[in-house]
Amino acid sequence: MRQSTTVRPIFARHETFHPRFGWLKKGFDKVTEDNSVFSKETAPVVLGVGKNMVRAIKYWCIAFKVVDETRNGKFIHTPTEFAEKLLGEGGWDPFLENPSSLWLLHWNLLKTPCHAPAWYFTFNELNKIDFSSHDLFFSLREFRDRKFPTKKIHDSSLNKDVSCLIRMYVEQTGPKNLKEDSLDCPFTELGIINAYTDSKRFTFNFGSKPSLPPEIIVTACLEFASTFQDDARTISISRLLYDAGSPGQAFKLTESSLSDAIETISLKAKDIFLTDTAGMIQFAYNNDPLEISERILNSYYKKLVTSQKIRAN
Repeated sequence: MRQSTTVRPIFARHETFHPRFGWLKKGFDKVTEDNSVFSKETAPVVLGVGKNMVRAIKYWCIAFKVVDETRNGKFIHTPTEFAEKLLGEGGWDPFLENPSSLWLLHWNLLKTPCHAPAWYFTFNELNKIDFSSHDLFFSLREFRDRKFPTKKIHDSSLNKDVSCLIRMYVEQTGPKNLKEDSLDCPFTELGIINAYTDSKRFTFNFGSKPSLPPEIIVTACLEFASTFQDDARTISISRLLYDAGSPGQAFKLTESSLSDAIETISLKAKDIFLTDTAGMIQFAYNNDPLEISERILNSYYKKLVTSQKIRAN
């Protein structure tokens, strides 16, 4: 049995700003130095941005699970264990120079507990191959009414989320000012949502992605498997592909792209493999899935750093 996915009723906290290059690293560094930095009047000076952007940086750091927020009289923000591993000194990729890290952050944004319900809905519950911003808004409104019936969440907040999400993932092809705005958002590089030529309709990019390594797919599968409240060491490929909150939904994978990733990594990690039981293909693992996941990521980034050093010399 799987634990229920926690989706927080948090809309439009980004102040209309999509996540920009350097924001997560800056937020992580400043919180490491001072866990009350976001609550101080000096925050705009310390972070070098306006007040609205301070709130946006705080929101995105929380949403991507780079920072934890607690309240003890005042709000306290502390770096997460994940952030230490990724962005800390000697971390996997402190300056997010490799596209793999963006995929890892994309997964972190969507996994439970999710602080970005519009994003969760779009990738997990929007049952459309292609859509317009209006389609997304009306579907998101139904989701809001169904998921959070007692919360007062304005339509204007949903519209802001829809606009922000599209600018975050879709490379803009319109006026020059929009293009320049999208250049400052690293997640357009993922190519997971594409625009048609009229730029008014969008479609998910299903299947393998050039910048999405099998290591990131498999670690997400292992993390997802770990959320099930049982001692089973297997999970079906169909659950990994189609369940809400799954890697298949987050990365828009096909069965072949998911299976290929698992088979590739199973050649190096001997405690994971695919099995076929009575025609049902399952992903199997012999040890704790979170331990395997961390080992795969550590190994992947270690090799990445080594190869970069070799190229530099």
